[in-house]
Amino acid sequence: MKLGKIYLNYKWWLGLSGVVILLISLVYTSYLASQLAEGERDKIDLISKAYEAINLDSENLDADLTFQSYVIEKNRSIPLILVDEQDNILFGLNFGLTRDQDMEYLQHQLERIRADGNEPFVISTPQNPQQYIYYKHSMVLQLLTYFPIIQIVLVGAFVLLGFLGFSAARKAEQNRVWAGMAKETAHQLGTPINAIVGWVEVMDSITDEDDQEKKDILDELRKDINRLELIADRFSKVGSSPELNVMAISEILPPIMDYMKRRAPRQVQFRLEHDESTDLVRVNRHLFEWVIENLIRNSLDAMGDKGLIMTAVHSSPRTVYIDISDSGKGIPSGKFKEIFKPGYSTKKRGWGLGLSLARRIIEDYHKGKIYVKSSKPDEGTTFTIELPSASS
Repeated sequence: MKLGKIYLNYKWWLGLSGVVILLISLVYTSYLASQLAEGERDKIDLISKAYEAINLDSENLDADLTFQSYVIEKNRSIPLILVDEQDNILFGLNFGLTRDQDMEYLQHQLERIRADGNEPFVISTPQNPQQYIYYKHSMVLQLLTYFPIIQIVLVGAFVLLGFLGFSAARKAEQNRVWAGMAKETAHQLGTPINAIVGWVEVMDSITDEDDQEKKDILDELRKDINRLELIADRFSKVGSSPELNVMAISEILPPIMDYMKRRAPRQVQFRLEHDESTDLVRVNRHLFEWVIENLIRNSLDAMGDKGLIMTAVHSSPRTVYIDISDSGKGIPSGKFKEIFKPGYSTKKRGWGLGLSLARRIIEDYHKGKIYVKSSKPDEGTTFTIELPSASS
């Protein structure tokens, strides 16, 4: 279907756009982080040279150390630790007012800096032993390194919301299409049905009372008219909120099985197993019968001229389960979900709406579930309908 192809294209374009945006952002963020890291290393290099100059001129009372002091003082963002030649911590800067003097905390930070593989800057002068400056990246750079993770989350959320939005829009459009088609079908059926009813009444009025053969034909025509009226009523309920009544499955299934049995090949057997005491559910009978008939028709198509169709009903305290099994050709496991999509059909003349409408009726109207419970090639298929129990 064209709508499905357009939706699929939108999904791919949306996903591709998200990936492109993410890649560009990651590359740009990585570039900024590397530039900022290089700038911080250059800044610490300058600070180490300032300390060297101060140590070199410490005994010269006339030396002007204003610039060196200014360089050291302007570092308010990069945490650093000064260590002597015996690996004793002299002081720390920019870890916090209290932590700069907390030797235990500084020792822990020093171990982490060394574990990260950061090489220290060496401060050496002829008069004094060597000292070492260890530093860790500023908070700004650390936050920038976490930014790609935030981007992944945001872009992922954007793509997910896009998918959900497209899915919701597509489902809403499909619902409008199916509801419109169903109501239009019911409307179009109404006129010929009324006309046929009129013609049957005319034929009945002019038929001789002793002509039993014509009377039987008219009775069969009335049954078919009732059937057409039932079908039109079912179509008219699609897209609206049908009335649900508490009924026993044991009251609904036998008439449907009998109706389908009369229209099935003679070598097709029907079997019904159910527990009459625990199968109360809230259903719209006309729509629920439509679902069962659709499933049985699919079973008949899958079996051909002979086989077994078995319907079994069992329940738990909160759920009633209806299993409809056949001995047909089966469904490939990869198609279990696809068969419920609108437009999917293996029949040359099929529209692919039967199972789609069945799922809509069960899930949207009856708040239940319908799915393929099991299927094996050339052995058969079992569909399961789950409905909330009205007994609980």
